[in-house]
Amino acid sequence: MITTLAVHGYRSLRDLVVPLGGLTVVTGANGSGKSSLYQAFRLLSDTSSGGLVSALAEAGGLSSVLWAGPETISRAMRNGEVPVQGKGSRRRPVSLMLGFATAEFSYLVDVGLPTPSRSLFAGDPELKREVVWDGPVLRPATTLLTRLRGAVKVRAERGWETVVEDLGPRESVLTTLSDPRGYPELAAVRAAVSSWRFHDDIRTDRRAPARQPQIGTWSPILDHDGRNLAAAVETVRESAWATVLDGAIADAFDGTTLEVTASDEGLFFLSLRQPGMLRPMGVAELSDGTLRYVAMATALLSPRPPSLLVLNEPETSLHPQLTEPLARLITAAAHRTQIVVVTHSAALVSAIGHEAPDAVQHELVKELGETRVAEQGLLTRPTWDWGSR
Repeated sequence: MITTLAVHGYRSLRDLVVPLGGLTVVTGANGSGKSSLYQAFRLLSDTSSGGLVSALAEAGGLSSVLWAGPETISRAMRNGEVPVQGKGSRRRPVSLMLGFATAEFSYLVDVGLPTPSRSLFAGDPELKREVVWDGPVLRPATTLLTRLRGAVKVRAERGWETVVEDLGPRESVLTTLSDPRGYPELAAVRAAVSSWRFHDDIRTDRRAPARQPQIGTWSPILDHDGRNLAAAVETVRESAWATVLDGAIADAFDGTTLEVTASDEGLFFLSLRQPGMLRPMGVAELSDGTLRYVAMATALLSPRPPSLLVLNEPETSLHPQLTEPLARLITAAAHRTQIVVVTHSAALVSAIGHEAPDAVQHELVKELGETRVAEQGLLTRPTWDWGSR
């Protein structure tokens, strides 16, 4: 389980360290930084698949996503005694850093400005540094692997051993050093991060892929846009979680049941059968909220749960009466996988808190343009050290 997420220099997240539990709910006002926190999880996930640089490029490049405020914010600035402004030269290189910790191992990646060149790719951000260490706190004695620019070193029995000298600036050690026997610590990080799943853009419009017939194959993972919904529903219904899914749908829609049929060509069709109706309602007839709830239930009841599931505003399009059934689904799923819910719905936060009183709750607030965890102090902020280049 991830115990800490750390972000430095990304949009409004100047230096944010967030403790996580088995079920964590993050809320806050519009513009408080919730979406940036969600995207930080996604960027870490992109690192394991080699997509971090391209993800930053699609966002407008590193300069477009970097923290735009001063390098440090003094107490006098926070108290309004002096204006917010940069003073003097920078103490640290320009960087965007992401990291996470578990009880067993931790990882950070440091992305910086590109080295000047004549290449047409000269604007791509570069991975300057990566570190893997034992346990949740970075110390010299616990460091297992370091990558500084192109050189990668691992701790050996008799000190440090250089295993790569020319790693490309757009490549991560998570994708390059793939031998699990030679680099077990990297294999553990990669296995954890690559299994993370995200759901924030399940389409429900009239032309949504989920509303179209699709070739059906065994689908333990719901696609990010829901295009394999019918097959994913049937996969759950043919698993040990069939009864739970049936109960979740009946709980939300007063006795409604799901049906999946297949044509001779292998196309799968999803429909709902409601009490009193003479025929089932096809997926094209469902309201946006009904379709989204079915998709969320299918994702949460996957027979192959991820190590981490991050949900961004799962209440979107849902009728208020579905808030409590959704909260029950989320809290039940948290017994099988770690879940982070990012939401601005006070009703969903309250419902989850009622179902799971031990869930970790964080409210994000913005002060002087910087996102902070409300009421977080020195004693409640997890220990985190970024090290240096």
